[in-house]
Amino acid sequence: MTVARPKRTTLKEVARRAGVSPTTASFVLNDTPGAAIGAATRDRVLAVARELGYLPSAAARSLVTGETKTLGLVILKADLLLVDAFVPQLLYGLNQVARRSGYTVQVEGIDAVAYGDGVPGAEHEDPYLQMIQARGLDGLVVLDPRHGDASLARLVDRGTPVVTLGAVPGSDPYRVVSDDAAGLRRATEHLLGLGRRTVAHLTFSPRGRSGTDARLAGYRAALEAAGLAYDEALVEETGYSAESGADAMTRLLARAPDLDAVTCGNDTVALGAMAALHDAGRRVPDDVAVVGFDDLPFAAQLRPALTTVRTDPVAAGERAMEMLLTLVAGGTPERREVRMPTHLVVRRSCGADPTKP
Repeated sequence: MTVARPKRTTLKEVARRAGVSPTTASFVLNDTPGAAIGAATRDRVLAVARELGYLPSAAARSLVTGETKTLGLVILKADLLLVDAFVPQLLYGLNQVARRSGYTVQVEGIDAVAYGDGVPGAEHEDPYLQMIQARGLDGLVVLDPRHGDASLARLVDRGTPVVTLGAVPGSDPYRVVSDDAAGLRRATEHLLGLGRRTVAHLTFSPRGRSGTDARLAGYRAALEAAGLAYDEALVEETGYSAESGADAMTRLLARAPDLDAVTCGNDTVALGAMAALHDAGRRVPDDVAVVGFDDLPFAAQLRPALTTVRTDPVAAGERAMEMLLTLVAGGTPERREVRMPTHLVVRRSCGADPTKP
């Protein structure tokens, strides 16, 4: 037995019941700027639409307004959602603000192929412009932009509504920036203050990303301020996931078996590092102290609980979306850069007693 689906109320039906033309009904229901429609007519059309349960289609609305009410969150790869717990919290913050203004947010990934890597002739394509045109996006939030991204810089310079989560050297976008360098510097100083002397660092992505490079710079600054030489042999790159953190930790131990502390570019990588240390018979924090970054929800539940640098991805998403919606509406945000604070959360994994100041 086939159950008939309820028939969707059409614009023409609303217009007929209200005694107006479909064009007039469309102007009212889409709140078209400049349409000369009397208050009584407008109220009648809206009342009929409510009575019939009319929902305008996104396609029709976009033809009238020139907007799709859809915004994009651009990440390096869509599969980052499978391994990184930061992005879902960020997306939640973006959605909370966007939804209140009638917008939706879709996640888009730009990987190596989109930049033309290994594809003859594709290096001249503009991945952001292609994305905007193909998806009909009204604006973009770009997470952790890479250095030297000429396509993104051109998009910003053309005045396209774009907000970045991270700085873009060579360009001046509207942006939300976490105080990454100061956070990792504070974490490294904390370990040095506890008497650790061979402090390593695991990034959370390949170098060349704004957040990754800033955190590495903070680690290096702390060492040099303490009179310790920066050693590339104590730095290992990862690929966002806990698995990549475990692999990187294993490589570090092979090169520097006497290391006694490690700072990690994010908590997910720190989780993998702790697993690798356990498998290698190294006790955390007795043998090796571990510090993460972001203070994701699982950090306090690890054993030992993870010392980490707290950020607020939900609030960062909210601030970024507020800026983007202002740009989409043709306005100017109050500030070009919003800087989000970080602070160290001391737990057991660093070897300090978190109950003592």
